[in-house]
Amino acid sequence: MVNWALDESGVPVKAVVVARNIEERKRLEDQVRQAQKMEAVGRLAGGVAHDFNNLLTAINGYSDLLLRSLDRMDPRRADVEEIKETAGRAATLTQQLLAFSRRQITQPTVLDMNQVVGNLEKMLRRLIGEDIHLVTVRCPDLYRVRVDMGQLEQVLLNLSVNSRDAMPKGGTLTIEIGNREVTAGEGPLPPEVPVGAYAVLTVTDSGTGMDPATLSHLYEPFYTTKEKGRGTGLGLSTVYGIVQQAGGHIRVTTNVGKGTSFRLYFPRVEESLTVNEKSIETDDFLKGNETVFLVEDDRSVRTLAARVLTQSGYRVVEAASGEEALRLAREFKEPIPLLVTDVVMNGMTGTDLARQFLAAYPGTRVLYLSGYMEADARNSILREVQSSFLGKPFRPRDLVQKVRQTIDGSTDAPEQETPAP
Repeated sequence: MVNWALDESGVPVKAVVVARNIEERKRLEDQVRQAQKMEAVGRLAGGVAHDFNNLLTAINGYSDLLLRSLDRMDPRRADVEEIKETAGRAATLTQQLLAFSRRQITQPTVLDMNQVVGNLEKMLRRLIGEDIHLVTVRCPDLYRVRVDMGQLEQVLLNLSVNSRDAMPKGGTLTIEIGNREVTAGEGPLPPEVPVGAYAVLTVTDSGTGMDPATLSHLYEPFYTTKEKGRGTGLGLSTVYGIVQQAGGHIRVTTNVGKGTSFRLYFPRVEESLTVNEKSIETDDFLKGNETVFLVEDDRSVRTLAARVLTQSGYRVVEAASGEEALRLAREFKEPIPLLVTDVVMNGMTGTDLARQFLAAYPGTRVLYLSGYMEADARNSILREVQSSFLGKPFRPRDLVQKVRQTIDGSTDAPEQETPAP
């Protein structure tokens, strides 16, 4: 744009005005800032999770063992159960931080979201209360998706709790599932949603809605509009992290006084549904008599695991480091069926130990333990040595079951990349 003006003496002066739309640049800058926040929280969560999950493994484990030793009518059981429940809430907080930062240990499966919603429907009705009407709309030919079932349930619970709190005087909560084909140039969707086929989970409430200021902080960890003591501010940040980790996308529409709608887009996959074989819960631990090399640098976790395995009949050789484990193995004159090792240790890591161990003892199987691990790293180590994996914190029953499965030849398959629709 060119404008003409006159100076003090009346001589025309030429001025050039340049206008440029920086809306796209501002949007990208906002995305970068959000990514930086996520990375910072992720580093914090990852650092805390390793040590914290070791503590929770010991607390949960010894609580389980103590409960097993107490008669069901013993008045002390209530105290132990309260300790265990509190530790469980602490573990949930850690998992929420890891989910937000996309560092949570996951077990994605190919599933039908209709089934997940159906399984949770009764629980959701109890959760939201009698003043809120729950409507579920399912899709008979729903696209299959790959996502961790436990995480998807967590997403539904978090969104439902938020909706309940937004409707203090009652209202309607609608959970709808459907298919969506995203084509090029669609206006209503965020530009970062790729063209393709999606199964869409929509959670809509008739509550108070959100103003633009609240919407701008929607996924920030620890940000909450609830009164003190009623929320951690991690609910929606957890939802965001889980959806991102599953390769999905979120779109939110809201109006003050007219409610809010969350639409979660999960990419379609073509594989068959995963068949989950549920283990039978029992007070009896699976037994064995094999030798297990247990390598863990946290004394409390090592002592607990050794005690549990010994009580289950295994012969346990303990080591506090990878270097000590290799030295003990050289002195050991019998076959070593199983190496159980923490992944993150001082000195030699669990993965380095496994490589050297298998080079010397090719028939040994490996069970990794870890409090957190990104999917790429987990897949890499599982492919390398065809091993199994157990996340911390774990229960004593989980440990002996995984040990038995690993010795018997049941290793964990790495997560597969989602094929293009």
